[in-house]
Amino acid sequence: MTPCPAKNKALQMAPIDSQRDQEAVFEYGINLPAKKEVAEKFKETTVKGSQFKQPLLEFSGACGGCGETPYAKLATQLFGDKMFIANATGCSSIWGGSAPATPYTVNKEGHGPAWENSLFEDNAEFGLGMALAQNAVRGRLAELTEKLIAVEYATAEIKEAGQKWLDTMADRAANDQPSKDFIAALEEGIVPGCKCEACTLASQILKDKDYLAKKSMWILGGDGWAYDIGFGGLDHALASGEDINVLVFDTEVYSNTGGQASKSTPCGSVAQFAATGKATKKKDLAGIAMTYGYVYVAQVAMGADMNQCIKAFSEAESYHGPSIILAYAPCINHGIKGGMGVSQVEEKKAVAAGYWHNFRFDPRRADEGQNPFQLDSKAPTASYRDFIMGEVRYNSLTRSFPDRAEKLFANAEKYAVEKYERLKKMAE
Repeated sequence: MTPCPAKNKALQMAPIDSQRDQEAVFEYGINLPAKKEVAEKFKETTVKGSQFKQPLLEFSGACGGCGETPYAKLATQLFGDKMFIANATGCSSIWGGSAPATPYTVNKEGHGPAWENSLFEDNAEFGLGMALAQNAVRGRLAELTEKLIAVEYATAEIKEAGQKWLDTMADRAANDQPSKDFIAALEEGIVPGCKCEACTLASQILKDKDYLAKKSMWILGGDGWAYDIGFGGLDHALASGEDINVLVFDTEVYSNTGGQASKSTPCGSVAQFAATGKATKKKDLAGIAMTYGYVYVAQVAMGADMNQCIKAFSEAESYHGPSIILAYAPCINHGIKGGMGVSQVEEKKAVAAGYWHNFRFDPRRADEGQNPFQLDSKAPTASYRDFIMGEVRYNSLTRSFPDRAEKLFANAEKYAVEKYERLKKMAE
């Protein structure tokens, strides 16, 4: 559960000329074929199965033990070759796309996440626009396909493959193979230079063949973006009802700019602009999103419950509508007592103490007559106060403003208990 557990550093700097003989070893390792026969034995939406999938995020350069990158890596393992990513400015855009390199990579077929970074305040609208643009292109392809199928002399292979593509076009997982089969049938059936209706329609479809397969639209950003500066746009995107997925790396501060307080910062936490401890409670972004009723909402902490985390990701992506996942992400700004090497353990402690709660709200369950809300966290079994005292962002307040610290910490614990009781009632 600890990143970088070795005593000595894994990387040692050396003159490049002294390492030239290692290039062949590196290339051998990079080009090893994937063990598909092993991966196929396990369901990819399980902890074990997902980890046999190639990560399409590597060598990010984030802080050691960063709480954000494991979530992004998991998303690329589950959906990476079909991902469109709109990334808000912040830590995730720095480790995710600082020129001249990017940690997002491609698989053996040359497919990987298509990543773009917009401004801080408009990332949700930017991602929504990417989704709408994809819908427009695929809608036109569907019209062309329907016309092609209706052409009497179009080949039987084209008609069959085209119909299967139409039948599955709204489902990313189901649409993958039909898209490949449709492209193969079009390329096989088209006659070079022919101007007939069937060949003309086939040529038009093939011009945009990269859009045939259903893409997975992801909007990424931190809590400073989602809770604060970009909240208006985020609310607009979620309310749209479009098939988008939002992943919020919740570090509870503006991490990239040095640790300023955000509306995600809990009561009692010390941060820039909250040197005497934040007096107000953390904004309930998940609760706000759930009021729509048609938005998939989840809170996850990977280190506390990996199965629940993967379930949330797969459910959110498969839901044909807006979804948002709030992912607890320990940060170097927290000043964790054991260091960033125990960030995953810290997530487990946060849930055990009732500091963070894991849950899922799936509108599809309501359609089946079930409670859409599922509380995945058990009642707290550890001390809330002991947990926060293990982080400098809290324990420093006891030295600088001890009386205020006692008052704020008592309020913070009360808020946490009240929230768990409220969530428990929702799950009944």
